[in-house]
Amino acid sequence: MKIGELAKIAHCTTETIRFYEKEGLLPETERTEANYRSYTAKHVERLRFIRNCRALDMTHDEIRALLSLTDAPANGCGGINDLIDEHIAHVDTRIDELKQLKMQLTALREQCHGDQAVEDCGIVQGLNEMDVSAPRARHTHLG
Repeated sequence: MKIGELAKIAHCTTETIRFYEKEGLLPETERTEANYRSYTAKHVERLRFIRNCRALDMTHDEIRALLSLTDAPANGCGGINDLIDEHIAHVDTRIDELKQLKMQLTALREQCHGDQAVEDCGIVQGLNEMDVSAPRARHTHLG
């Protein structure tokens, strides 16, 4: 099948497929006599796997590691479990960061009551007074 057919089956764009090829996440394809890429069911399966991993917010490195582990089916799934455990820890960290962000936004929102002039808005004043000179440390896998 051609790239457009693969994109349609996998519900993504041809650009996404090319990007994953460039990233080394999709295996090489055969070429037709007209030099078109010829995709197979193996590519459909791999692309769905990648897209499902991305839907779970996994990085390309995590996906690459998972693919490497799945390409050695005789091995146990301990490495896969370890990778998922690490990803869960990253998600927990991000949840903590988002809770902190929500608390900051809630505190900011509580500084403004009613409909008043922008110059008197507690939110605007709070934003003007915030000290963000030092970026907050992030501990997620996304950096």
